[in-house]
Amino acid sequence: MSILVIDDNKIRASIIEEGLRDAGHDEVMLVHQLDGLVRQIADLNPDVIVIDLENPNRDRLEHMFQVSRAVRRPIAMFVDKADSQSIEAAVDAGVSAYIVDGLKRERVKPILDMAISRFRAFSKLATELEDARNELAGRKTIDRAKGILMKSKGLSEQEAYDLLRRSAMNHGRKIIDVAQSLVIASGLLED
Repeated sequence: MSILVIDDNKIRASIIEEGLRDAGHDEVMLVHQLDGLVRQIADLNPDVIVIDLENPNRDRLEHMFQVSRAVRRPIAMFVDKADSQSIEAAVDAGVSAYIVDGLKRERVKPILDMAISRFRAFSKLATELEDARNELAGRKTIDRAKGILMKSKGLSEQEAYDLLRRSAMNHGRKIIDVAQSLVIASGLLED
């Protein structure tokens, strides 16, 4: 597992690096320059990101939150102090672990493990939510297509569905694809 440590303070970065290496992580990369950070992350392509911010101001925190939204990886963020708005913004930005005043070498590995676990759990929930939304949208499209068939051909709901299913099977397509085509074609014919 490759881990990227982002910190413009080299001494603090070395504490995190030592904690990670002590925990058995050999592939640790350090970034001290914060300009062009998203590009640097894309180039290095780490599995996990650790961000250390010593006394961050609002602009710096917002910049890091933008980075965390863009990269979609487990992120553990160490800060020296925080307020409730910063914590809420970190959660909204997808930061997996937001640790206030907790930069100790022996704590790095458990915090990293927790960040990875939270990221995986959140990613699973986000995927399930997206799948449910797609399923619902697909059902709505199929219902619209059935309505079009029922109206234009005088079919029952079950007959309309069976016609969609037969058409999908005959053409080697999914029912949703046939339904989308029918809805689009019907819209073109109405205009």
